[in-house]
Amino acid sequence: MLATIILGTCVSVQGLFVKRNANGTVTVRVGDLVYTGRPANIAA
Repeated sequence: MLATIILGTCVSVQGLFVKRNANGTVTVRVGDLVYTGRPANIAA
């Protein structure tokens, strides 16, 4: 499943969902790199 996260104010990353962390952030994988940030779209 793809997920989009926000890193800072102007940078977003889209990659394969890895996990949802206890503090509400999401981890995604893009190739060999792993990023953690706030989810860009929160389901209501």
